Amino acid sequence: MRKLSLLFGLTGLLIFQACEGPQGPQGPPGLDGLDGVNIVAEVFEVEVDFTAQNDYSELREFDPQLIESDVVLAFIEWDRDGNTPIWRALPQTVFFDEGVLMYNYDFTRFDFKLFLDGPLDYSLLGPEWTDNQLFRVIVVPGDYAGARIDWTNYDAVTKMLGLTDKDFVRLPAKSN
Repeated sequence: MRKLSLLFGLTGLLIFQACEGPQGPQGPPGLDGLDGVNIVAEVFEVEVDFTAQNDYSELREFDPQLIESDVVLAFIEWDRDGNTPIWRALPQTVFFDEGVLMYNYDFTRFDFKLFLDGPLDYSLLGPEWTDNQLFRVIVVPGDYAGARIDWTNYDAVTKMLGLTDKDFVRLPAKSN
């Protein structure tokens, strides 16, 4: 009896699951939606020569200024793998026998500053550490603040923001 009930139950499930009725009437059209906001990150590329004349730093202004919720990330071209640049998030630290060198940055709503930091006589550094240092600066809109991402991973950040190399605006060299 049990097997017979099970057989009827399974057959009934198959029959009712396969049934499909006629489509109901179309409802009224909905209201037009509002235009969305396009959230775009500002991105810059700047080449810096760190010298005693510029106090081993470079200050650049934002035009227009940022909104308070925006965050600024800075990356330095640390090396190259063939034609592919290897970007590292700032700050970056290098240890020498003479002391510690840090490539660092800070920012406000109005500007950002790239600078050498650490207990080291910067005049002892060779040109490979001070001349033609290439940085990429990314202004991350505050809407992304809660994103679960490694903000020090250049590739992950640019992918999340939909950025390519062409998006980076090369800032002209500063005249000292």
